[in-house]
Order: sequence, then C-alpha cells, then structure tokens
Amino acid sequence: MSRSIRPDAVLVQAVIAGALSFAHLHDLAEAAGQTGWKAWAYPVSVDLLLVAAWRRLRTARRDRSAWTWFVIALTASLGANIATAGLLDLDDVPAWLRILVAGWPALAFLGGTLLVHTPAEPIAPPQAVDEVAAPEVDMHRDDEPAPGPALDPASDTAVPELARAPSQPAPSAPVVPAALLDHARKIADAHQASTGSPMPAEALSARLQLPAPMADAIAAELQLT
Repeated sequence: MSRSIRPDAVLVQAVIAGALSFAHLHDLAEAAGQTGWKAWAYPVSVDLLLVAAWRRLRTARRDRSAWTWFVIALTASLGANIATAGLLDLDDVPAWLRILVAGWPALAFLGGTLLVHTPAEPIAPPQAVDEVAAPEVDMHRDDEPAPGPALDPASDTAVPELARAPSQPAPSAPVVPAALLDHARKIADAHQASTGSPMPAEALSARLQLPAPMADAIAAELQLT
C-alpha cells in the first residue's frame, strides 16, 4: 500500500527561502560584473560553504574555524538579501562591493579546503573502570602453629594425644587476607553506590566464587546480611 505524500510546511518554507536567497545572490553577482554562468556559480558557492560549515559544526561544536566560515557564508547570504531589497542601486554597484564579489571565489575555496582537510579533534571516550581481579588466595597457611600436647583438666599436666578420647574439633573462622577483604569491600561499595542498597551476602559470595567459610567470614567482616 503506497503512502500518501503530504507536503511538509517546514520543507516548503526551506525551499522558498533557499530559492529567494539563491536568486538574490545571483542578482548581486550579476550587478557586480559577473555575467553568464559565473553569476549562477556564486550562490552555489555560498550555499555549499554554508552547508560544509554546518556539517562540521554538527561533529565539532567547539571548532572555531567552522564557526568562522559559517558566519562568513551566512553574512554573504544575508548581505545579498539585504542589498537587493532596494538599499543598493544595482545599476551602480560601488567599487568595494565589486572587489568583495570578485574575491569571493578564492575565499570560498580557502574555507572549503580548511573545513575538509583540517582534522577534527576526536571526542575522548569515557574511561571504563576495570574491575580489579580477585587475587589468588592460598588457603594453606605455612605459619599455623603445630598442635601442642593436650592438658588433663584434673591434673593440669600434659597427656599424650593418644590418651584423649577422640572428639570433633570446633570449626574456626578462616583468616581473611587483607587484599581479598579490600577487594570484597570495593565490590560491595560499588554495588551500594549503583543500587542504593547494601550488597547481599549471597551475591557477594557468588561474585567472589570462594568457599562458603571464607565467603561467610568476608560477609561478617563487611557486616553484610
């Protein structure tokens, strides 16, 4: 199904304004002594410089050179519109205006060349914060003290280990290295800064991928629930 073509008011207005400005530039160039095809080339040159400067401004807003050539082309277009509105006798164009019209091609060529061949400053991408890799933790400590001989509570003297009744030793919390604790604290702080709520202990354990006792010890140190 073909779509119906509806005229756009803004587009129609742009076409009318462009045609009038084009005609005014042609009339001014012809009055300044540029006859034939040369008079038609002047409005094309002005409009092309205006479009080139505008395209450069879309990618580099702070480019002073693009702003300069945009203002020059806009002044040339507005000047022709004002000059042909009855304020200037087109049958007797002053000498300074003839000089400006005659020198415009060189000026437009210089502006177009600078706009095309001057490299634009690249926009620095936002620096991504790389997450610090979790250091490898050796779970086997070499500085653990050797178990000493057991004491008899009645005589308060040392008895051989074999004389004691076999019993299950009470589990003790593992010692968390300082580097691993700092890394876990950074992860928890980043989670709270991004979500506004403390990081759950289960999420931290899954993030670190550590054994349950070590993850519980880190959560206890950071006071996570």
